Amino acid sequence: ASIFFYAWGAPQFVFILLGSTIIDFFIVREIDRNTERKRKRLFLIVSIAMNLGLLAYFKYANFFIDNVNSLLSSMGVEQVAWTSIALPIGISFYTFQTLTYSIDVYRGVHKPLKHLHNYLLYIMSFPQMIAGPIVRFNSIADQIVERKDTIDDKLLGFFRFCIGLAKKVLIANVLGATAAEYLELSPDKLTFTASWIGIIAYTFQIYFDFAGYSDMAIGLGKMMGFTFPENFNNPYTSRSITEFWRRWHMTLGDWMKNYLYIPLGGNKVSSKG
Repeated sequence: ASIFFYAWGAPQFVFILLGSTIIDFFIVREIDRNTERKRKRLFLIVSIAMNLGLLAYFKYANFFIDNVNSLLSSMGVEQVAWTSIALPIGISFYTFQTLTYSIDVYRGVHKPLKHLHNYLLYIMSFPQMIAGPIVRFNSIADQIVERKDTIDDKLLGFFRFCIGLAKKVLIANVLGATAAEYLELSPDKLTFTASWIGIIAYTFQIYFDFAGYSDMAIGLGKMMGFTFPENFNNPYTSRSITEFWRRWHMTLGDWMKNYLYIPLGGNKVSSKG
Protein backbone atom coordinates (compact mmCIF):
# COMPACT_ATOMS: atom_id res chain seq x y z
CA ALA A 1 0.00 0.00 0.00
CA SER A 2 2.86 2.39 0.82
CA ILE A 3 4.61 1.65 -2.48
CA PHE A 4 1.35 2.23 -4.37
CA PHE A 5 0.83 5.48 -2.45
CA TYR A 6 4.28 6.78 -3.41
CA ALA A 7 4.01 5.57 -7.01
CA TRP A 8 0.68 7.38 -7.37
CA GLY A 9 2.33 10.72 -6.58
CA ALA A 10 5.79 10.13 -8.08
CA PRO A 11 5.85 7.08 -10.39
CA GLN A 12 9.14 8.11 -12.00
CA PHE A 13 10.97 7.96 -8.67
CA VAL A 14 9.52 4.90 -6.98
CA PHE A 15 12.08 2.52 -8.49
CA ILE A 16 14.98 4.74 -7.41
CA LEU A 17 13.57 4.74 -3.88
CA LEU A 18 13.01 0.98 -3.87
CA GLY A 19 16.43 0.24 -5.35
CA SER A 20 18.38 2.38 -2.90
CA THR A 21 16.33 1.03 0.03
CA ILE A 22 17.02 -2.60 -0.93
CA ILE A 23 20.74 -1.92 -1.37
CA ASP A 24 20.89 -0.11 1.95
CA PHE A 25 19.18 -3.03 3.72
CA PHE A 26 21.99 -5.40 2.73
CA ILE A 27 24.72 -2.85 3.45
CA VAL A 28 23.42 -2.37 7.00
CA ARG A 29 23.19 -6.14 7.44
CA GLU A 30 26.94 -6.27 6.79
CA ILE A 31 27.47 -3.57 9.43
CA ASP A 32 25.83 -5.86 11.98
CA ARG A 33 27.55 -9.05 10.81
CA ASN A 34 31.10 -7.69 10.88
CA THR A 35 32.90 -7.65 14.20
CA GLU A 36 35.94 -5.78 12.93
CA ARG A 37 35.46 -2.08 13.69
CA LYS A 38 37.16 -0.86 10.49
CA ARG A 39 34.88 -2.94 8.26
CA LYS A 40 31.79 -1.87 10.19
CA ARG A 41 32.81 1.75 9.75
CA LEU A 42 33.50 1.19 6.04
CA PHE A 43 30.00 -0.16 5.43
CA LEU A 44 28.53 2.69 7.48
CA ILE A 45 30.38 5.22 5.33
CA VAL A 46 29.08 3.51 2.17
CA SER A 47 25.51 3.64 3.48
CA ILE A 48 25.76 7.30 4.51
CA ALA A 49 27.50 8.30 1.25
CA MET A 50 24.83 6.60 -0.87
CA ASN A 51 21.90 8.20 0.94
CA LEU A 52 23.43 11.66 1.26
CA GLY A 53 24.61 11.42 -2.35
CA LEU A 54 21.04 10.85 -3.54
CA LEU A 55 19.82 13.77 -1.44
CA ALA A 56 22.57 16.08 -2.71
CA TYR A 57 22.06 15.07 -6.34
CA PHE A 58 18.31 15.53 -6.45
CA LYS A 59 18.14 18.58 -4.20
CA TYR A 60 21.20 20.60 -5.18
CA ALA A 61 22.31 19.53 -8.68
CA ASN A 62 20.10 22.14 -10.37
CA PHE A 63 21.34 24.84 -7.99
CA PHE A 64 24.99 23.90 -8.63
CA ILE A 65 24.66 23.81 -12.43
CA ASP A 66 22.75 27.12 -12.49
CA ASN A 67 25.54 28.81 -10.56
CA VAL A 68 28.24 27.25 -12.75
CA ASN A 69 26.41 28.46 -15.87
CA SER A 70 26.06 31.96 -14.41
CA LEU A 71 29.80 32.01 -13.79
CA LEU A 72 30.60 30.68 -17.27
CA SER A 73 28.22 33.20 -18.84
CA SER A 74 29.91 36.11 -17.06
CA MET A 75 33.26 34.85 -18.42
CA GLY A 76 31.92 34.54 -21.95
CA VAL A 77 32.23 30.75 -21.93
CA GLU A 78 29.60 28.40 -23.36
CA GLN A 79 27.19 27.16 -20.70
CA VAL A 80 26.87 23.52 -19.62
CA ALA A 81 23.95 21.71 -21.26
CA TRP A 82 21.68 20.43 -18.51
CA THR A 83 18.19 19.03 -18.08
CA SER A 84 16.58 20.18 -14.84
CA ILE A 85 16.08 17.40 -12.29
CA ALA A 86 12.71 16.99 -10.60
CA LEU A 87 12.80 16.58 -6.84
CA PRO A 88 11.47 13.24 -5.52
CA ILE A 89 8.65 13.62 -3.01
CA GLY A 90 9.83 13.29 0.59
CA ILE A 91 13.50 12.74 -0.28
CA SER A 92 14.68 14.56 2.88
CA PHE A 93 12.52 12.48 5.23
CA TYR A 94 13.51 9.29 3.42
CA THR A 95 17.19 10.19 3.86
CA PHE A 96 16.83 11.06 7.55
CA GLN A 97 15.20 7.71 8.30
CA THR A 98 17.68 5.61 6.33
CA LEU A 99 20.51 7.34 8.20
CA THR A 100 18.95 6.60 11.60
CA TYR A 101 18.72 2.94 10.62
CA SER A 102 22.36 2.51 9.62
CA ILE A 103 23.72 4.66 12.47
CA ASP A 104 21.58 2.98 15.16
CA VAL A 105 22.71 -0.45 13.98
CA TYR A 106 26.35 0.69 13.88
CA ARG A 107 26.10 2.08 17.41
CA GLY A 108 24.53 -1.15 18.65
CA VAL A 109 21.38 0.67 19.77
CA HIS A 110 19.18 -1.90 18.05
CA LYS A 111 19.64 -5.00 15.90
CA PRO A 112 18.80 -4.62 12.20
CA LEU A 113 15.52 -5.92 10.84
CA LYS A 114 15.66 -9.53 9.67
CA HIS A 115 13.36 -9.23 6.68
CA LEU A 116 13.50 -6.83 3.74
CA HIS A 117 9.75 -6.22 3.73
CA ASN A 118 9.97 -4.93 7.32
CA TYR A 119 12.66 -2.44 6.34
CA LEU A 120 10.62 -1.30 3.34
CA LEU A 121 7.70 -0.77 5.71
CA TYR A 122 9.84 1.35 8.04
CA ILE A 123 11.20 3.54 5.23
CA MET A 124 8.07 3.79 3.09
CA SER A 125 5.33 3.84 5.74
CA PHE A 126 2.90 6.09 3.88
CA PRO A 127 1.41 8.11 6.77
CA GLN A 128 4.66 9.96 7.44
CA MET A 129 7.03 9.31 4.54
CA ILE A 130 6.18 12.51 2.64
CA ALA A 131 6.43 15.17 5.34
CA GLY A 132 7.23 13.59 8.67
CA PRO A 133 7.34 13.32 11.56
CA ILE A 134 10.85 11.82 11.35
CA VAL A 135 10.67 8.45 13.07
CA ARG A 136 13.97 7.21 14.52
CA PHE A 137 14.57 3.51 13.93
CA ASN A 138 15.20 2.52 17.56
CA SER A 139 11.91 4.13 18.64
CA ILE A 140 9.76 2.07 16.31
CA ALA A 141 11.79 -1.05 15.48
CA ASP A 142 9.82 -3.38 17.77
CA GLN A 143 6.49 -2.02 16.50
CA ILE A 144 7.43 -2.88 12.91
CA VAL A 145 7.82 -6.56 13.77
CA GLU A 146 4.96 -6.85 16.27
CA ARG A 147 2.31 -4.32 17.20
CA LYS A 148 -1.11 -4.28 18.79
CA ASP A 149 -3.95 -2.19 17.44
CA THR A 150 -6.95 -1.98 19.76
CA ILE A 151 -10.33 -0.48 18.96
CA ASP A 152 -9.51 2.40 21.33
CA ASP A 153 -6.33 3.13 19.40
CA LYS A 154 -8.25 3.13 16.14
CA LEU A 155 -10.83 5.58 17.51
CA LEU A 156 -8.17 7.86 19.00
CA GLY A 157 -6.22 7.69 15.75
CA PHE A 158 -9.30 8.56 13.70
CA PHE A 159 -10.06 11.51 15.99
CA ARG A 160 -6.45 12.75 15.70
CA PHE A 161 -6.57 12.38 11.93
CA CYS A 162 -9.79 14.44 11.74
CA ILE A 163 -8.22 17.18 13.88
CA GLY A 164 -5.21 17.30 11.54
CA LEU A 165 -7.39 17.34 8.44
CA ALA A 166 -9.41 20.24 9.88
CA LYS A 167 -6.20 22.17 10.65
CA LYS A 168 -5.04 21.70 7.07
CA VAL A 169 -8.27 22.22 5.13
CA LEU A 170 -10.30 24.58 7.30
CA ILE A 171 -7.50 26.74 8.72
CA ALA A 172 -4.22 26.47 6.76
CA ASN A 173 -5.80 26.59 3.30
CA VAL A 174 -8.03 29.54 4.22
CA LEU A 175 -5.14 31.46 5.79
CA GLY A 176 -3.00 30.60 2.78
CA ALA A 177 -5.49 32.24 0.45
CA THR A 178 -5.59 35.32 2.68
CA ALA A 179 -1.79 35.51 2.87
CA ALA A 180 -1.46 35.24 -0.91
CA GLU A 181 -4.08 37.93 -1.42
CA TYR A 182 -2.20 40.48 0.71
CA LEU A 183 1.44 39.54 0.11
CA GLU A 184 1.01 39.55 -3.67
CA LEU A 185 -0.18 43.16 -3.67
CA SER A 186 1.93 45.65 -5.61
CA PRO A 187 4.18 47.84 -3.39
CA ASP A 188 2.03 50.93 -3.93
CA LYS A 189 -1.03 49.11 -2.52
CA LEU A 190 0.76 47.30 0.30
CA THR A 191 -0.19 49.36 3.35
CA PHE A 192 1.04 48.87 6.91
CA THR A 193 -2.17 47.09 7.90
CA ALA A 194 -2.22 44.90 4.79
CA SER A 195 1.41 43.88 5.40
CA TRP A 196 0.68 42.75 8.94
CA ILE A 197 -2.46 40.86 7.92
CA GLY A 198 -0.47 39.02 5.26
CA ILE A 199 2.43 38.23 7.61
CA ILE A 200 0.18 36.97 10.42
CA ALA A 201 -1.92 34.90 8.00
CA TYR A 202 1.23 33.31 6.54
CA THR A 203 2.69 32.70 10.01
CA PHE A 204 -0.32 30.68 11.12
CA GLN A 205 -0.75 29.07 7.71
CA ILE A 206 2.64 27.34 7.84
CA TYR A 207 2.04 26.17 11.42
CA PHE A 208 -1.42 24.70 10.80
CA ASP A 209 -0.18 23.21 7.53
CA PHE A 210 2.77 21.34 9.08
CA ALA A 211 1.06 20.57 12.39
CA GLY A 212 -2.07 19.40 10.58
CA TYR A 213 -0.11 16.97 8.44
CA SER A 214 1.73 15.67 11.51
CA ASP A 215 -1.59 15.11 13.29
CA MET A 216 -2.90 13.19 10.28
CA ALA A 217 0.25 11.05 10.15
CA ILE A 218 0.17 10.33 13.89
CA GLY A 219 -3.54 9.50 13.68
CA LEU A 220 -3.13 7.13 10.72
CA GLY A 221 -0.21 5.45 12.49
CA LYS A 222 -2.29 5.03 15.63
CA MET A 223 -5.05 3.35 13.64
CA MET A 224 -2.50 0.81 12.37
CA GLY A 225 -0.84 0.18 15.73
CA PHE A 226 2.13 2.55 15.37
CA THR A 227 3.07 5.21 17.91
CA PHE A 228 4.73 8.06 16.03
CA PRO A 229 6.46 10.86 17.98
CA GLU A 230 4.86 14.25 18.47
CA ASN A 231 6.18 16.92 16.12
CA PHE A 232 4.79 20.25 17.40
CA ASN A 233 4.12 21.55 20.89
CA ASN A 234 2.42 24.97 20.65
CA PRO A 235 5.57 26.66 19.28
CA TYR A 236 4.02 30.14 19.07
CA THR A 237 3.67 30.23 22.86
CA SER A 238 7.48 30.11 23.22
CA ARG A 239 9.28 32.86 25.12
CA SER A 240 12.60 32.55 23.29
CA ILE A 241 14.09 31.34 20.01
CA THR A 242 15.65 28.39 21.85
CA GLU A 243 12.29 27.32 23.26
CA PHE A 244 10.67 27.81 19.85
CA TRP A 245 13.24 25.48 18.28
CA ARG A 246 12.43 22.82 20.90
CA ARG A 247 8.71 23.07 20.16
CA TRP A 248 8.77 23.42 16.34
CA HIS A 249 9.33 20.27 14.21
CA MET A 250 10.59 18.46 17.30
CA THR A 251 11.56 15.27 15.47
CA LEU A 252 13.91 17.24 13.19
CA GLY A 253 15.52 18.93 16.21
CA ASP A 254 15.84 15.56 17.94
CA TRP A 255 17.41 14.05 14.82
CA MET A 256 19.94 16.86 14.46
CA LYS A 257 20.83 16.66 18.15
CA ASN A 258 21.42 12.88 18.18
CA TYR A 259 22.93 12.36 14.74
CA LEU A 260 24.76 15.63 14.09
CA TYR A 261 25.24 17.89 17.11
CA ILE A 262 26.30 15.30 19.74
CA PRO A 263 28.55 13.25 17.37
CA LEU A 264 30.39 16.45 16.47
CA GLY A 265 31.06 17.10 20.15
CA GLY A 266 28.03 19.15 21.13
CA ASN A 267 28.82 21.85 23.67
CA LYS A 268 31.85 19.89 24.89
CA VAL A 269 34.02 20.98 21.98
CA SER A 270 36.79 23.33 23.04
CA SER A 271 36.55 26.86 21.66
CA LYS A 272 40.34 27.16 21.61
CA GLY A 273 41.77 26.69 18.14
